Amino acid sequence: MQLTAFTKDIKNINSIDFLNREHADKVLAFHKSFPMYKETPLVELKEMAALLGIKNFFVKDESYRFGLNAFKVLGGSFAIGSYIAKKLGMDISELSFEKMISPEIKGKLGSITFVTATDGNHGRGVAWTARQLGQKAVVYMPKGSSKERFENIKAEGADVTITDLNYDDAVRLANSHADEYGWVMVQDTSWKGYQDIPKWIIQGYGTMALEAYKQLPEKPTHIFIQAGVGALAGAVTGFFANVCKGKEKPIVTIVEPDTAACIFDTAKADDGRLHFVGGSMNTMMAGLACGEPCDIGWKVLAGYADFAIACADNVSAKGMRALGAPLAGDKRIISGESGAAPSGAVMELLMKPEYAQLCGRIGLNQNSVVLCFSTEGATDKKNYQSIVWDGKEASCTE
Repeated sequence: MQLTAFTKDIKNINSIDFLNREHADKVLAFHKSFPMYKETPLVELKEMAALLGIKNFFVKDESYRFGLNAFKVLGGSFAIGSYIAKKLGMDISELSFEKMISPEIKGKLGSITFVTATDGNHGRGVAWTARQLGQKAVVYMPKGSSKERFENIKAEGADVTITDLNYDDAVRLANSHADEYGWVMVQDTSWKGYQDIPKWIIQGYGTMALEAYKQLPEKPTHIFIQAGVGALAGAVTGFFANVCKGKEKPIVTIVEPDTAACIFDTAKADDGRLHFVGGSMNTMMAGLACGEPCDIGWKVLAGYADFAIACADNVSAKGMRALGAPLAGDKRIISGESGAAPSGAVMELLMKPEYAQLCGRIGLNQNSVVLCFSTEGATDKKNYQSIVWDGKEASCTE
């Protein structure tokens, strides 16, 4: 694993007011209006914490989210709701699920097609939301996408295609078709002229952060959060920086695959530019195989994240196995390849002597209270079994 620190330019820190508690409460209220809403569990791993030599270890388990096995629907649904609210000249607080599916609102909206690119979880969330609202969804997936994730999206009624492109090029394809056909692009990647929907998606993820904050019996000293484009990482970092001011703010470490470490590379370069990773970005962490940072998420991370880690696939595999076969007394968590990366990184840091210096830099010690987010369950069961049952991507821990 490689570690780099974020160098903060205090004079140029961007506002994170859009991720404050007031906005998070509004987002949570929107999600609570869905009849299938249920708070996902925060799991306390006391025995793992004792083994690692820290005070406590918490993992937010998103495999229970809306029956979709991943957190992504939070962002897609809130963005779609916010888009509809803006189109109707309403505030999102006025637009509950019941109102969105009412004949009155549907009559005003007409037919809308939402389009997105995804490795699986985000596209499923967009397709699910569109189906719930009686609208259409078109989904493009990158080359090599899981057949199971494809079928899950198709089951939500979407027009879904696995392309021969990498993730970032699939995003460009979706956007070009949105422009050509008058569809609505729903993507957490942002660029000049495309800011509102990514911002709403980032805010949507605030439900997960707020739930965790309310569930925690004590404030975390450290948060490890995974990054693809950095939207989720920005959402969690921004929320906790708002509710935990000054010295109470947890130390935030971003975790990425070393083959798709665009946040790590941007932080390490520290030259004011976003750094892209191209090519196939081969990693089993499909949800994190993104080469181009979201500029909205990056602006939050640049001011409030502390460290970034680039890690190999076997780090995530270690997390998957340890969470799936826990120590006696700890609750089992089924965590997918992208979901287990932060937990795996924490375990590697604290269990391998060669990382003692990195632990010192991050401040991990016997007083640390660590929070991780398992953002997905086994969304590709065949691959999950090959890792957890058959030892694919062995961690090689002595």
